[in-house]
Amino acid sequence: MTSPLTHHTTPDNQAPDELNRQRAAVAALGRELRALVETAVRTTAEPETLHRVADGVRSLARQLTGRRRAHAETPAVDEFPGGVRMYSPVTGPGSPLAPPVHVTPVEDGVAGTCTLGIAHEGPPGYGHGGMSAMLLDELMGWACTAAGMPGMTIGLQLRHHRPVPLQTPLHLSARVIGTDGRKIFVAGSITTDDDRSATLVSADGTFVAPDPDRARALFPSLREET
Repeated sequence: MTSPLTHHTTPDNQAPDELNRQRAAVAALGRELRALVETAVRTTAEPETLHRVADGVRSLARQLTGRRRAHAETPAVDEFPGGVRMYSPVTGPGSPLAPPVHVTPVEDGVAGTCTLGIAHEGPPGYGHGGMSAMLLDELMGWACTAAGMPGMTIGLQLRHHRPVPLQTPLHLSARVIGTDGRKIFVAGSITTDDDRSATLVSADGTFVAPDPDRARALFPSLREET
C-alpha cells in the first residue's frame, strides 16, 4: 500500500476549465484582500472613516455564501501534499496573509521569490522575525517534497544575520542535505534578490516523513491507494 504522503489528493468532479476558473477567482479575491490589508495597516484615516469601512467589509463578508469548509477538510481547489495550496499563508494566491511566495525547482532544491509588505512588519521598515521562520519552514518543506520525501517539521533553527527589508524583492532557497531513516535534514536561506551573496537569514531544519498509519491519522481526508 502506498503511503498517503506519496501522492496528491486532487480536486474531485471538476473539469480542468472549471477548476482553473475557480482558482483564478480565488486568486483574484486574495489579491484584492492583500491590497486591502496593506492599505488598512498603512492608513491614517479618521475613526469615522474606519468605522464606515468596517461596516462595508462586514457587508461584503455576508456575500460569501454557500457551504463553509470544515476543519481539516482539504480545499477543493488544492492538491495535497506537495501541490497547489491556494490558501497557504506563505504560498497561497488566495490568502490575504501570504506575500505570496512563488516556488520553483532548481538543480539542488527549490527557490522562492516574494516581497514582504507593511502588513508583515516587525521593527519599522523590516520583516517580523516570525515571518522569516514561516517562509523558510514552508520552503524547506517544499524541498523535502521535491526530493521525493514529503515530511513535517520537527525542528527549525534560525540565525538572523541582517534584518529582512520590507518592500524589497527577496530570494529564498532550500535544499535537502541529508537523511537518517525517516528524518530529513534541510538547509535554507533568505537574501535579497539583488544581492544573493549576502545572507539575511539562514536556517537548519529537521523534518520527518510520517509512517502510513500516522499520516492517515493526521490527514483523514487523504485518499488511500492500493
